Amino acid sequence: MAATFSKVFLKPARPSSDGSRGQARCGPFVRRLGRGTTTRVQAGAAPREVLDARQRSKLDGSADTQFYGTPRLVHHLDANFRAQLTALYESKIANGAEVLDLCSSWVSHLPPGRRYSRVVGHGMNAAELAKNERLTEFVVRDLNREPSGWAFADESFDAVLCCASIQYLQQPEAVFAEIQRVLKPGGVAIISFSNRMFYQKAIAAWRDNSDCGRCTLVKSYFAAAGGFGPAEVIKQVQVQPSSNPLAQAQLWAERLFGGGNTDPFFAVVANKL
Repeated sequence: MAATFSKVFLKPARPSSDGSRGQARCGPFVRRLGRGTTTRVQAGAAPREVLDARQRSKLDGSADTQFYGTPRLVHHLDANFRAQLTALYESKIANGAEVLDLCSSWVSHLPPGRRYSRVVGHGMNAAELAKNERLTEFVVRDLNREPSGWAFADESFDAVLCCASIQYLQQPEAVFAEIQRVLKPGGVAIISFSNRMFYQKAIAAWRDNSDCGRCTLVKSYFAAAGGFGPAEVIKQVQVQPSSNPLAQAQLWAERLFGGGNTDPFFAVVANKL
């Protein structure tokens, strides 16, 4: 059964490099779908299930809307991880692409030198998403309650991203089926994560697993959705030294106070066939 994608907002255009503004079709945070209108998308066949009921369970069963209700305008992963992720995005996503950033927040880690025709952010907190300068629009939706029926047309995005949030999805099979549906042929899905998490909100299949097992788990989500080429696990991305003194200082400080340790980097990447 198709579901509606609620709370879709179009952000106002920002000044371009020459001081002009893009074509803003409406003011800040206006509902893109209009008054009371909805867009319905026919759901595809049910994907193969990977997880059982126990593996989907969380230690904290309270509503996710409550847990994520307070904005968290902080970085959840260190500067080294973020630099690698930005470098990976730069290598995988072309200029002018249409991008969907799932489980997004106030930053998307997209390379600052790249310009995309459309960047849609999805998340659980509108205040966080409104702070994200890379988004052209955003949606607020609880994917654990409504994992299917997204109000995006088939084959409408060149890239779908999900950073540091895959561990919280209780219906990943349905979510990956939607990722496959909205990607254009040849489009890329990039699922990145480390070993950090809100432990009480992560599903048992993630909490009880090793880093290697988690990579295998994400690969199984792609396989269950079907329509993807072989999924690649990336554990390190070459990063060019930053010329920004502030970024250099932050990286140095994190390594110093972290005892030389950094957040391990993992990304599982697959292209739609």
